[in-house]
Amino acid sequence: MSDSSDVTKPEKHKFMLFVSGMSVKSGHAIENLRIICDKYLANNFELEIIDISRDTEQAVIHQIVAIPTLIKIGPAPKRIILGDLSDKEKVLQILNLREQI
Repeated sequence: MSDSSDVTKPEKHKFMLFVSGMSVKSGHAIENLRIICDKYLANNFELEIIDISRDTEQAVIHQIVAIPTLIKIGPAPKRIILGDLSDKEKVLQILNLREQI
């Protein structure tokens, strides 16, 4: 029988990506993050994309001052990355993800 409360599963990585409309940098950040997550987290992640042009309240709550901004909420420690996430090695290091060899 399958049990949905399987405790052997690692904690899901949870991300919030703040973008502004469909600017070029925002589009690149979304694409780059999806590639990284698909390759290194194998469907073990949740990604919430927040468009601050539509949801300014979330930008205020999370004190977003630059776009795009990625916040890794879990697992701890919390991490924040600014920019389009194009430097894959730096993103992997900051998010504490390792190359799978």
